[in-house]
Amino acid sequence: MNAAQLQPYLLTLVVFLPLLGAGLLLFLPREEAGQVRAWTLLAMGVDLALAAVAYLVFDPKGAEFQLEVRRAWSAEFGISYHLGVDGLSVSLVLLTGFLGPVVVLSSWKFIHDRVKEFHISLLLIQAAMMGTLVSLDLVLFYVFFEAMLIPMYLLIGVWGSERRREAAMKFFLYTLFGSLVMLVAILAVYFIGQPAGARSFDYGTIYNSLLSANRQLAACTQGVGCATLSPLALTLQAWGPLMFLAFALAFAIKVPMVPLHTWLPEAHVEAPVAGSIILAGVMLKMGTYGFWRFAIPLFPVAAYQFRPLFVALAVVGIVYGALMCLAQQDVKKLIAYSSVSHLGICMLGIFAFTAEAASGSAYQMLNHGVSSGALFCLFGFLYERRHTRRISDYGGVARVMPFFAASFLVVTFSSIAVPGTNGFVGEFLVLLGTFKASSLWLGYPVLATTTVILGASYMLWMVQRVFFGPIDRPENGGLRDLDLREGLTASAFMVLVLWMGLAPQPFLDRIAPATDRFVARAQLGTPDSAKVKDADVRVTVPPIEGAPPALPQPPVAAVALPR
Repeated sequence: MNAAQLQPYLLTLVVFLPLLGAGLLLFLPREEAGQVRAWTLLAMGVDLALAAVAYLVFDPKGAEFQLEVRRAWSAEFGISYHLGVDGLSVSLVLLTGFLGPVVVLSSWKFIHDRVKEFHISLLLIQAAMMGTLVSLDLVLFYVFFEAMLIPMYLLIGVWGSERRREAAMKFFLYTLFGSLVMLVAILAVYFIGQPAGARSFDYGTIYNSLLSANRQLAACTQGVGCATLSPLALTLQAWGPLMFLAFALAFAIKVPMVPLHTWLPEAHVEAPVAGSIILAGVMLKMGTYGFWRFAIPLFPVAAYQFRPLFVALAVVGIVYGALMCLAQQDVKKLIAYSSVSHLGICMLGIFAFTAEAASGSAYQMLNHGVSSGALFCLFGFLYERRHTRRISDYGGVARVMPFFAASFLVVTFSSIAVPGTNGFVGEFLVLLGTFKASSLWLGYPVLATTTVILGASYMLWMVQRVFFGPIDRPENGGLRDLDLREGLTASAFMVLVLWMGLAPQPFLDRIAPATDRFVARAQLGTPDSAKVKDADVRVTVPPIEGAPPALPQPPVAAVALPR
């Protein structure tokens, strides 16, 4: 089978190969921990290779969604197996694929109990995250979105620290509640957005069916054409804000945005290092990705109405997360609160509705996955040696672990957005785009820039206390530097930090078409909606493979749109 023949099956392989690996693990003897680790690493490595192929064959100048496959799943209810990627989702797929082998290597010597079950959980959550990123059917997306909960609950609750059960339950209840609210909104938009007999859960079909109504609503908010609103537009006017908030609640919990963030620090602190890497590296991005893909494009008018609220919450999260970092004595909790701050920057970029800010937000999703994943991974190596998270228990570590200290410092520079690292590019674009958003209060980007100062303060303060100064505790004097496995893992992170920081354009070129379409769809709810052309926002929906020709639908009464 050549590359062209493989492409229709590529995303299916990316999603289900980890699931196949988990199934084969069931047949390995429980006591053969080495074989279990090696097989999981192999499965994750092959999945990374497939993700890399998907990333390389994606053409930024081609169709919006590529590598698409759409087959009937439940034709009676309009549910299809529809996979596809745009520039953002294929980039996040590559990030997820990269972190797969990392979580296995980071836990190679750390997990000794129920090793087989642990690695099955890793493979299951990998499949669920990949499926979430490539699903273009709302039911399929919801299935994968929910499927992430169980293996992550097990990772925290079974292999976590002392308060693991409490942290796992809090994580599960928060995210489950948000997901169930979103399910109600998915069913609502399914029933109201399309006529009986032609209903579908397909993302593109739903988006296109709402397009005209969203245009009418946007014009009505400017006082034009309110008397001629179609029945669908009237329904969206009444229920659209609630449906948007339902989607937004699920995704805001996952980000997490303040004040829905309280599950995150506990989950990070109690989770094993692999769980923390997955949480920070990929799972939190499911929230920002959900806003980008579903919440804002489907309900642009409601998104614009609630834009001041979400921008304010994003800025509060940026500042609050940074200030909380300054008060921490626990390294993992400090890194956890830094995620609240950094993902606040992503949310600010999303709701700025400018090309620069959206591009920076998308790039920052990737950057945060690399930098935060690296921080948790590297500290996990140190925790294996000392079994303490308290900053005061360290000091002078750079004297005995020079390569480890250098690696951690490079990643720290990424986290605080030092020029030349990946973090600088994303934050700079977000702040630039937010300053250019003339409809936003100037104080928002001004307050957001404090993250540069506060981020440097808490990260460098932590680095100084952990790595420098005298060795006051004898336990620290005998620490050994990174071994080959750990060194290769750290080196991979450093290469990405510098590569994405010094040569960001190839990555940004992949994202650019998705960014342009997102901004255009978001602007459908703004006073500039008349400038947006249908061709720039309409989704091309492929036919269902093997399905009989669709019966002609009764024509929909034309509605005179305001000019």
